[in-house]
Amino acid sequence: MKRLPEYYAIWHISGHYGLRVFALLVLIFLMLPILVIMPLSFNVEPFFTFTKGMLSLDPDAYSLRWYQEFMDDPNWRLAIRNSFIVGILAALIATLLGTLAAVGLSSPWMPYKRLITALLLSPMIVPLIIIAAGMFFFYTRFNLVGTFPGLIIAHAALGVPFVIITVTATLSGFDRSLFVAGLSLGASPIKVFWDVVIPLIRPGVISGGLFAFVTSFDEVVLVLFLAGPEQRTIPRQMFSGLREQINPTILAVATLLVVLSAALLFTLEALRRRSVRLSGSG
Repeated sequence: MKRLPEYYAIWHISGHYGLRVFALLVLIFLMLPILVIMPLSFNVEPFFTFTKGMLSLDPDAYSLRWYQEFMDDPNWRLAIRNSFIVGILAALIATLLGTLAAVGLSSPWMPYKRLITALLLSPMIVPLIIIAAGMFFFYTRFNLVGTFPGLIIAHAALGVPFVIITVTATLSGFDRSLFVAGLSLGASPIKVFWDVVIPLIRPGVISGGLFAFVTSFDEVVLVLFLAGPEQRTIPRQMFSGLREQINPTILAVATLLVVLSAALLFTLEALRRRSVRLSGSG
């Protein structure tokens, strides 16, 4: 019986490290398909497989050829421009609407809060194919199909739920007495909101905007339904490339998107930590 504490200690330690090993294996399983495309994007040959030279680490088997083709192809340049234009404008609209909605929903006097929240977050729940089909039939009445305004509005609608969630999480640590104090000093509600509330929730607002931008940047289903030839984005161009002309240029684009996503992820993590420090819960 004296060995029971020692037995439980060993069991606890082994379970702790066993869970870490299991988590590491799951992470490798999820990341391996993403990491494999990176060396393939430097393939000198027009194949989607590793050549003998690549496996033997022959420098002549690697090239920036497909990255150069990506930059030189006018279709890809158009897709890059469209993706950033649509993504930035959609993120700005989604950030504005989502922030205002989150502030309203955080009020304890908001009526029908659960119903309104469910409606605003529905774009995250409803399958995209249903949303795209509904928007297509709705847009045809207003001649918005095949236009940039229609595509931007559709992408903004997808980004609003992400902004609401991140801003609402930031507002959960907000001290409402600061807002009341600002009003008691004679400032208008708008001025207090802009000078007091916004600086404190800015990390959450920026995080929501980045989420909205990434959502727009990666979206392909809505683009297939609503965009014309002049509004094709990078995911739409990749989809066309897989169907019409398969070459490692798509892998080069995918690698760049992975790098961009990783950079945005680190930015979001930095903003999250700053938000925790501002809220005083860290």
